[in-house]
Amino acid sequence: MKPHFAMLAAYNAWCNRRLYDAAATLSDEEYRADRGAFFKSLHGTLNHILVADRIWMRRFTGEGEAPNRLDAILYDGFDDLRAAREAEDARIVRYLDAVSEETLAGRFRYRTIVNPADVEQPLAPALTHFFNHQTHHRGQAHCLLTGFRRDAPSFDLVLFQRETRMGLS
Repeated sequence: MKPHFAMLAAYNAWCNRRLYDAAATLSDEEYRADRGAFFKSLHGTLNHILVADRIWMRRFTGEGEAPNRLDAILYDGFDDLRAAREAEDARIVRYLDAVSEETLAGRFRYRTIVNPADVEQPLAPALTHFFNHQTHHRGQAHCLLTGFRRDAPSFDLVLFQRETRMGLS
């Protein structure tokens, strides 16, 4: 199970690099335009992905900042947001590299944000949700990019696997 989650952590970082490279080609006006997405703009969507990652990583590790709003704008500037994204991706990779199979097979407790409640659940399915959530919102970001008539990068897992050889052995 650990190699699978380590691959997903590396895949996540790879996708985010590609996404931020594409977002960097937009004008500031395009980047911040309300396009009717759940978090309105590409800027809002990218901030939300980082917000959720920080919330979940705090739950998983007991460390780090955890925003108390899902729509928080953590960084107003693109370059600052990108640097924070890269740091968070490195943190996720380190966590999955260090986690044991025993921990992955265990349970953990956390408190929800929107409707505060204490939850206990197995860790592995929560990690699956964590990575699926990122994929979901990257898909929205991809749609926002193509709405500006820009080429958007492929986020296909099989492309990542072919490029890195992860998950193919």
